[in-house]
Amino acid sequence: MWVQRPIRLAARPRGFHLITDEVVGALPEVGETATGLLHLLIQHTSASLALNENASAEVRRDFESWFDRAVPEGAPYWTHTLEGADDMPAHIKAALLGPSLTLPIAGGRLALGTWQGIYLCEHRDHGGARNLVATCWGERAE
Repeated sequence: MWVQRPIRLAARPRGFHLITDEVVGALPEVGETATGLLHLLIQHTSASLALNENASAEVRRDFESWFDRAVPEGAPYWTHTLEGADDMPAHIKAALLGPSLTLPIAGGRLALGTWQGIYLCEHRDHGGARNLVATCWGERAE
């Protein structure tokens, strides 16, 4: 079985947002898959995807704090500044975290660890809606 579909995520403020339920809800085929893979690609250069802690909002805030300090806005070495102070740092953050995730499916569920969740990492103050391409492939459950 192969399924590929777009998923449009509503605009969110800058930060790290759990989207696991939203992604799975858009892909009922995951529940029909005995063994397989789900690949997610975000089609943007100023937002990224990550897999990490799904329980504590403090973890998501700490991620944001670390990235804002590691890749600061307004640094004198940025030359790409036409689209605002948050744009070039957003591109760097997105490159560091990456645009995609490949996740195992087992028994009709994502085979994530107990405390793992999918993050939309929004690196812009006003990034707008974000588009994912989700590709699910595997053996159908019988």
